Amino acid sequence: MEVSPLAVAAFAAMMALGGCAATTPPPPASSLYERLGGLGAISAVVDDGVANIAADPRINRRFDAAAVPRLKGSLVEFVCARTGGPCVYRGRNMADAHEGMYIRDEEFNALVQDLVMSLDKFKVPAREQGELLVLLERMRNAIVGH
Repeated sequence: MEVSPLAVAAFAAMMALGGCAATTPPPPASSLYERLGGLGAISAVVDDGVANIAADPRINRRFDAAAVPRLKGSLVEFVCARTGGPCVYRGRNMADAHEGMYIRDEEFNALVQDLVMSLDKFKVPAREQGELLVLLERMRNAIVGH
């Protein structure tokens, strides 16, 4: 079987390129904070999410006594810090902040649904939504039932 010189050259080029790709490090992964769009995008989603929560009869009574501007600021700070952004969260830990509130699973789920509506509205990609929802789910035990 005769192999054409063109086929040999193409094979050699593919091997050479394959070798280069193997030694070139992959680009650094961007943080979830960066992929969400940074502080402005996080602020917009939180602002919209808090509006959804305020309009949600399943949970809005839980936020009657909340100072809304402070709540928004704390949530932005929290999400920013937890997603790899430059913010420092200065609020209380989740267990202390929710102590004595006896939040139920269905209320936690309603809050997550309200936030997902905002993530969808701002067209946050599924991968980033999933990563953010994992962060929220990790807090469930510190928030629910205390």
